Amino acid sequence: MTYRVCFVCTGNICRSPMAESVFRARVAESGLEDRVEADSAGTGGWHEGEPADPRTVSVLEEHGYGSDHVARQFRPSWFSRLDLVIALDTGHLKALRRLARTEEEANKVRLLRSYDPAARDDLDVPDPYYGHRNGFEECLEMVERASTGLLAAVREQLEGRAA
Repeated sequence: MTYRVCFVCTGNICRSPMAESVFRARVAESGLEDRVEADSAGTGGWHEGEPADPRTVSVLEEHGYGSDHVARQFRPSWFSRLDLVIALDTGHLKALRRLARTEEEANKVRLLRSYDPAARDDLDVPDPYYGHRNGFEECLEMVERASTGLLAAVREQLEGRAA
């Protein structure tokens, strides 16, 4: 059975496609690509059909990650096929939990940085969209640190399913 993870930010052109690319790379490195799928979406549809922000693509490619992406909006019906919905900040977390139709669906929503043991009080990945390129670099660093912990949690879930 495939474990499905969806990363969600505002418009699905900066943070969530970055998180999706990094997590896919971690999944591939661990040899779990046949058991784990990752995708991404936005809480809004402002950029539906558009590629990722060019700064996102540039930063990803410079660090060896793929960047093939088309933006889309998260739909409440997706909860039923997803195992985990990863919000990039607390605003997304709240919006996604409001979309959930059941407590079980709401419990699938988690903050990405909650998987980073070094993250303390502020678990948001700041939106780099209105800033400069260095904000995209900082975003990537946060995403990379949290992705390691997220993969460990997903692996634990997979092992629990097999038991």
